Amino acid sequence: MLIERHNAILELARQMGRVSVDDLARRFDVSPQTIRKDLNELCDRRLLARTHGGALLSSGIENVGYEARRIISSKEKADIGESVAALIPDNASIFINIGTTTEAIAQALLQHRGLMVITNNINVASLMRGYTQIEVVIAGGVLRHSDGGIVGEAAVDFMRQFKVDFAVIGASAIDPDGSLLDYDYREVKVTKTIMDNARHVILAADSTKFERTAPVRVGHLSQVDTFVTDYCPDPDFVRIAAEAEVELIQTGRQDAGETGT
Repeated sequence: MLIERHNAILELARQMGRVSVDDLARRFDVSPQTIRKDLNELCDRRLLARTHGGALLSSGIENVGYEARRIISSKEKADIGESVAALIPDNASIFINIGTTTEAIAQALLQHRGLMVITNNINVASLMRGYTQIEVVIAGGVLRHSDGGIVGEAAVDFMRQFKVDFAVIGASAIDPDGSLLDYDYREVKVTKTIMDNARHVILAADSTKFERTAPVRVGHLSQVDTFVTDYCPDPDFVRIAAEAEVELIQTGRQDAGETGT
């Protein structure tokens, strides 16, 4: 049976996406050692997944809430956004799909000129609405209230009309074998169409995505051209990227040699 504190920790993880040992120790007025024991027990039950200094909500079938996802690794996402924006020249056409990381990229693109942005993310469209140097084209389809994503067959058909310079996509989880995963099969169908109709595919995902699982397969790392992350913790995954000739950019690494193909 879960003790009351365990249930409270799980509820915080559902709200925030992740929890830290120090914050929980202060909140519950117990020692960090006690919290570490709690987290280990919850991880043993596969309710949470351990991370450095805390734990992450371990959900294999349902994504973390949108506001929580915005908070998780927000600085890392901003750095990824700046790095991706530096890869995209003015006067380019771009797909941008659903996700808080792709929204950080849209923020970083606001000073570009002559862009044509096609998106199924109403948050991206709203963010760029006031920037007249950027043409924004928004897909039709079913609005997902949880995060402002537009999904469904109408969105798939809409995206098929275009052939763009760049596709900027995210992923909810990344498997060690290079599989890119998500939670909503309707969103996955749109993302696959986006990937199929772009000359250069950029995957943008922070390192917490290596700690999560999701049930729907988007594709494989070998189907993208560039992968931008803050840090890739698995040497085998770096090898997979190199073998697939995927440019790997790690924004959290200090030495220039940490980007590679």
